[in-house]
Amino acid sequence: MPPRAVRAVHLRPSAELAERVLLPGDPHRALFVAQALLERPIMFNHRRGLWGYTGKAPDGELLTVQSTGMGGPSAAIVTEELIALGARRLVRIGTCGALDSSLVMGELLAAEAALAADGASRALGAEGRVAADPELTSALVQAGARAVTVVSADLFFESRVGAEAGWLGEGASAVEMEAATVLRVAQLRGARAACALAVTDVPGPHEAERLDDEGLEALGVRLGELGLASFGAT
Repeated sequence: MPPRAVRAVHLRPSAELAERVLLPGDPHRALFVAQALLERPIMFNHRRGLWGYTGKAPDGELLTVQSTGMGGPSAAIVTEELIALGARRLVRIGTCGALDSSLVMGELLAAEAALAADGASRALGAEGRVAADPELTSALVQAGARAVTVVSADLFFESRVGAEAGWLGEGASAVEMEAATVLRVAQLRGARAACALAVTDVPGPHEAERLDDEGLEALGVRLGELGLASFGAT
């Protein structure tokens, strides 16, 4: 896909954008990660409920935390516009559901690649799987994450018989909704991107077990710390 001009029409920056950006899906997670990691965070964007913040990180450098919303289409818009505004290193920090029974609740993962099972990444030309930036991913692993392949899907409530077994058979250890799109947009636009995930849903005997809200908030901060560590190593 040839390069094309993109301008920010959904994000309306009200503060400086850092060249390194953490990308949680949830606007609330963007808020508490920014509060936990940044010195005097300033709101970068609030338009369309996509909260974002910029401030000084513990390493003394600027860091932006910008929510993407749910799913590939929203993540594609945010990632495109951030890169157009000057972002160069982006790490998605999100949650995922375990497919591999060896994964445990709260485990931190680094996606080496994402299977493109979603419409947005495929519309952007992704075929099969999309690789993450190797240096950022290596830094995530060095900071404590487990390297895996994930699958990006369109549906949170997956009801198709055999879908999860098929993804597992293709090598995916966990499922989420935005990684393939974020990684693909970065590939196309000359930026670097990686994905750090926390396992918040694991298969149970009758239904999936899900982490509670307090646990999700604590894991969100851990993901932010993990993503920030990867920037420091690259």
